[in-house]
Amino acid sequence: MANLAAALKDEIRRLARREIKAETGATKQAVAQYRRDIARLKRQLRDQEKRIALLQGREQKRSEQPQPSGEAVESYRFSPRSVKAQRARLGLSAADYAKLVGVTQLTVYNWEKGKTRPRQEQFAMLVAIRGIGKREAMRRLQSLDNTSSPPSN
Repeated sequence: MANLAAALKDEIRRLARREIKAETGATKQAVAQYRRDIARLKRQLRDQEKRIALLQGREQKRSEQPQPSGEAVESYRFSPRSVKAQRARLGLSAADYAKLVGVTQLTVYNWEKGKTRPRQEQFAMLVAIRGIGKREAMRRLQSLDNTSSPPSN
């Protein structure tokens, strides 16, 4: 009888485990799916936060740059010689001058050589920085470098 009772208990235990496994299997799968979804959403959130920080930095740069009035821009003429002279007066390299104006170094080079002309917005920036001195130019470059450098973690 002891063997029969032990065999019966083992069989009941086995069936109970099987039932529990069947009941909890769907729950385990759902939990695993939820964890995957949470991880995916966290990645998306991190990516969106990076994009927001990048766009805020760009907007801050744009708002810091002085914008002259439309009348002031129209009263000035563009000449390659004046760009080169202004850059020399400020004592800036082409790369630094490009940062200050918000263009690439090659663009400044092409302006100075007379190969291209600045667009309206770029010309407005050229006019806006005409009146600044070396110290002001260095201060603006410093602030641009501080805002463009990524935060250290």
